[in-house]
Amino acid sequence: MLIGFTGAQSTGKSTLLEAMCCDEHYRKCSFVKEVTRKVAGKGLNINDAGDDVTQLFILSEHLYNHHSDEECMILDRCIIDGYIYTRWLYEQQKVSEWVYVHACKLHDILVKKLDVVFYTEPEDVKLVDDGTRSTNVDFRNDIIRLYDEYLNTRHHVFKIIRLKGDVASRMSTIKKSLAI
Repeated sequence: MLIGFTGAQSTGKSTLLEAMCCDEHYRKCSFVKEVTRKVAGKGLNINDAGDDVTQLFILSEHLYNHHSDEECMILDRCIIDGYIYTRWLYEQQKVSEWVYVHACKLHDILVKKLDVVFYTEPEDVKLVDDGTRSTNVDFRNDIIRLYDEYLNTRHHVFKIIRLKGDVASRMSTIKKSLAI
């Protein structure tokens, strides 16, 4: 089973993944905790400062993560994030058209591998500076807009579950949604 979290920065994905890591219910699952920060660790600009090279590295990480042999794999971010952020960067003329087209094609291939996607609603979580993520409110709002458009217009071949409320409420929804 391949489970992905998706959503704008600072919406609780990493917090929920950490809670799942500590929960006995998910002890048989493997977790991928980093994508973007891993790329940032290579000295590349991320978030609203990304470029062609950044996005190609991030998309490569998604390609790798979506091909796990694990019985249960839970991803902090999935290919939907790669697509959304690349789209924003393309709209801002920060990535080339061919990189955006690559992201679209990779999305169409990899999204089919996801069994469940948890979308972390942004309303319940404030934008917090963690030293890595962008704290640009306009950028975050643009990303949220792109997620709203994506979630409302795509015909999904997988189950998307929207997570709302505090951590306990979100974890309850996750447990009810997964038959692990």
